[in-house]
Amino acid sequence: MGAQRPLRILCAREFQKSISESVHKLLADQIKTLGLQGFYEILQSSIRGKNGTEFSFVGIRHNVSNMKSYEGVDICWVEEAQSVSRASWDVLVPTIRKENSEIWISFNPELETDETYKRFVLTPPDTAVVEKVNWSDNPWFPEVLREEKDFLKLRDTDAYLNVWEGHCRSMLEGAIYAKEMRDAILDGRITKVPYDCSKPVHRFWDLGWRDHTSIWFAQAVGMQYRVLDFMQDSQKTISHFLQQMQTKGYLYGTDYLPHDADSGTLGSNGRSVADLMRSAGCTVRILPRVDVEIGINAARTIFPNCWFDEEKCADGIQALKHYRYDVDPDTGLFSKTPLHDGYSDAADGFRYLAMSLKEQHTKTPYNPRPKQIYLPNSGGASWMGA
Repeated sequence: MGAQRPLRILCAREFQKSISESVHKLLADQIKTLGLQGFYEILQSSIRGKNGTEFSFVGIRHNVSNMKSYEGVDICWVEEAQSVSRASWDVLVPTIRKENSEIWISFNPELETDETYKRFVLTPPDTAVVEKVNWSDNPWFPEVLREEKDFLKLRDTDAYLNVWEGHCRSMLEGAIYAKEMRDAILDGRITKVPYDCSKPVHRFWDLGWRDHTSIWFAQAVGMQYRVLDFMQDSQKTISHFLQQMQTKGYLYGTDYLPHDADSGTLGSNGRSVADLMRSAGCTVRILPRVDVEIGINAARTIFPNCWFDEEKCADGIQALKHYRYDVDPDTGLFSKTPLHDGYSDAADGFRYLAMSLKEQHTKTPYNPRPKQIYLPNSGGASWMGA
């Protein structure tokens, strides 16, 4: 790429509800540090160079349907990429298709089973350049950070290896379903799960607009629960989701909705989500409002009987692995309240699934052929791929 040619540079991340959550300020600060204010104009939501170069900023998850407008991008920098879902990568990668265009990826790894780590570190594309960039590679590494690093090494070796040496965690600190997810992996219950066309597929919803609407698809077969599919999006109408569901080919049973589904504020023109779905021919059941911890305990109870489709539920599985308790700001310890982040909507939907399916049991056992078990090993601190 010629140095004088204007470039379109897209700075993307999975979740970005406002420009303050992007790298806009980081780039603006670097421009000032390098004395390049005369060349770059820093605007409220973009940065422009005198030669026509432009930096734009986007959250992938909330803009999946609009990503095609970025197909003329020269460089796409995906930062905090450890949280990018399979669905987002499947949209973003083919969008950046301009001749000689590049995708730059930077992240600190969390779990080996995360989509970004699997896709670009464990099995990277043939054309990718992958580098582990660590604190020891920084010639300007400040003493204050060295002291922080050494203190963490003495206090918590596992956290030190993840934060400073780039090893993947075997499980996240404060992860609510850490044991349950580990057991599901070791038991081979995250695999290819067949659909039994003789039984209905029930849908379990967590509703949102700016947050996600998350939907799990599952059927009860004997004492086992086949979690067949997962769907998630934001700022989409109920009719959009219902249309998408018709392409899946399932025989649907009951739609389980959260307690607020009868509220007109979540629907359209004063009609509630429940009313809209009933008018579309859905069989709707409104779940009572239940304490979150009760729902979490219900999920833990049914987990040993759940079989998850590895491909279709990939983003939902990732959310369950990352669902964690919040940290009390006063004590620095984990509280009893789950953290509300990009993973919690899917986890809320799974709680509704758990509370509903506990009541459903049939007699036919489900025992597919066990799959090969993959055991994690070490990873890398901050990875960049192109």
